[in-house]
Amino acid sequence: MSALPLPPAPASSPVPVPPALPGGLALPTGRAAIMGILNVTPDSFSDGGRYADITSALAHARAMIAAGADLIDVGGESTRPNSTRITPEEEWERIGAVVSVLAGDGIVVSVDTLHASTARAAADAGAAIINDVSGGRWDPDMNAAVAASGCAYVVQHYRALPGMPGEHFDYGEDLVGTIIERLNTQVRDALDAGVTADKIVIDPGLGFSLTADQCWQILAELPRLTTYRYPVLIGASRKRFVKALGGNIDIDSAAIAAHAVRSGAWAVRVHDVEATAAAIA
Repeated sequence: MSALPLPPAPASSPVPVPPALPGGLALPTGRAAIMGILNVTPDSFSDGGRYADITSALAHARAMIAAGADLIDVGGESTRPNSTRITPEEEWERIGAVVSVLAGDGIVVSVDTLHASTARAAADAGAAIINDVSGGRWDPDMNAAVAASGCAYVVQHYRALPGMPGEHFDYGEDLVGTIIERLNTQVRDALDAGVTADKIVIDPGLGFSLTADQCWQILAELPRLTTYRYPVLIGASRKRFVKALGGNIDIDSAAIAAHAVRSGAWAVRVHDVEATAAAIA
């Protein structure tokens, strides 16, 4: 941790109760969860194309579970800077079979999507969590779709996708306070649509409408967020602000995950599950 621009890690904080899942599924209690990233895409920033066919995607997902992942986050549309948007139909064509097989194996599946129709299809296929990087802001039907599905819901802070018009970085004098206020509005909209509080997870959206310095500030002040109200998911793995350190990006990502866990995060979203599991043990 000494190489990272973070304060000394706080004493380990109690881990929040995980979100309620549908279908009798459950996640571990009493410890942080590891969410393994599975990008079934040709253009994701760190591993685009590596798992774009069902055989390699399933093999990688099962390898992550064997390495210590508690759930798998499946994505079919890249949100890297200046990425190309695709239709929900194309997204589901990429991920549908993968979601169905993994859920059929009893694995807790999260689906990373901006689209309400994909969320509905994923829930029908057995997904337990919808992870929307726009937190219900991209598709006006998303909150209602998640509420009807019974899935847990990761509500990420959102201003714009990286590289899009509308992306800006002014949060006033209190960055974390502003993000909490904005997340509170997004969560309130989800609750008003019928999502129950026990299914909500929040994510500050590291790398989304945030500079590198702002990402580090959020991590430094993370206890303000993790003691707020809802379980917190942190996704720093292999992002630009970590790569900019110039070190081993997976080792640095694992060190950030360990800091997040000690700061009270419920879960960390990572590419290298083995390194993360060792770091947070």
